[in-house]
Order: sequence, then C-alpha cells, then structure tokens
Amino acid sequence: MSTSKTKVKKSKKDKILETQNVDELLDVQFGKIGTKGRDDFEEKAQYFVISEMLKEARKEANLTQEQLANKVGTKKSYISRLENGKCDIQLSTLYRIFESGLGRKINLLIG
Repeated sequence: MSTSKTKVKKSKKDKILETQNVDELLDVQFGKIGTKGRDDFEEKAQYFVISEMLKEARKEANLTQEQLANKVGTKKSYISRLENGKCDIQLSTLYRIFESGLGRKINLLIG
C-alpha cells in the first residue's frame, strides 16, 4: 500500500488571506525582498512617499505649484509631475525644492 501526498497549489487569494503581517503580504503580492517585482514595488513606494511629502510641505507653506516652481527656478508642470510621482528627481533638485523653496531640512538615510 502506498500513500501519495498530493500538493494542492494555493491560489494567490488564498495565500493573501493566510498572511499575518504586512511583510508576508508584500512577499505574496510582489515577491521576496531582492526579487525584481519587489524591487520595482519598493522603488515606486519611495517615489509615492516623496511625492506626498512634497505635496504636503508645499500646502503647509501656502504655496501653489507655480509659486514653488518660481522660487526654485523650475516649471509648474515639473512640480506637478513630481507631486504625482510621474518623474524622477535628482537629489540636488530635491534638496533645492525642500530647503530653498519650502524652508525644510532634508536628512538622507541609506540603509
């Protein structure tokens, strides 16, 4: 008599429902840390965070996108694209926007 174990492949939905924390959910949804899918997600998440911080800081400074653009020597359309996470930003530009344009300090942490 032989007993065979059959593996039943779980659906992605089932795996998501079994997750117990955010890290497990990210693993199921985007892949383990270090995989291309996860790296892509992490990069997009960072752009989103920066864009939301920029938008919030600009509003707290009571500046329009156009006023901020004029203060830092760029175009309103560029500020808009940054706030919507639609373009990359150089560190020098990020510093200039926050420090010169918004009077905020930036600390860079590399982990």
